[in-house]
Amino acid sequence: MIVWLNGTHGAGKTTTAALVQSLLPDSRVLDAEQVGGVLMSITPGLPETDNFQHWPPWRPLVVETARQVLHYAGGTLVMPMTVLVEEYWREISSGLAGYGIPIRHFVLHAETSVLHDRIMNDEVMGPSRFRLAYLKPYEDAARTWLHRDAEVIDTTAVSPQRVARQIADSVLRAGCANASDRVI
Repeated sequence: MIVWLNGTHGAGKTTTAALVQSLLPDSRVLDAEQVGGVLMSITPGLPETDNFQHWPPWRPLVVETARQVLHYAGGTLVMPMTVLVEEYWREISSGLAGYGIPIRHFVLHAETSVLHDRIMNDEVMGPSRFRLAYLKPYEDAARTWLHRDAEVIDTTAVSPQRVARQIADSVLRAGCANASDRVI
């Protein structure tokens, strides 16, 4: 199965993914951003875009990469990746569902002011205008479809360890049989 951690930059996806992976038996982290990195490394480059998710090959490559890894290694993939375009999420989730891969879709949410502060004070990546630019699209997606399509976990005032425990407990409590009922 796949545990997809969605949400905008600064919500805690990468940190939480590593912690969730340590709590779920036979799980691995697959960062779909690396698929985008492969596409960005093509020379000469693909048509100019402000986000590799807009390249049509990215979405089916994410599906196929996840499918191949699960086929090869089994277990659970924890996938931290922001997807704010509903059409893109539908393409990815229906592609995975077409292979019978159950998805637990979680959105890590935080108040906008907290996200802004986290992004501007990020000691690893440093301040980022690129990451800040996704706060408004996240708010729009959250209001129109994203929060409706996922299990929302507020990370505003909760430690990453507690968030990871909540996700892992939810996944383990539901078990794989019930998780397949949530395929989107």
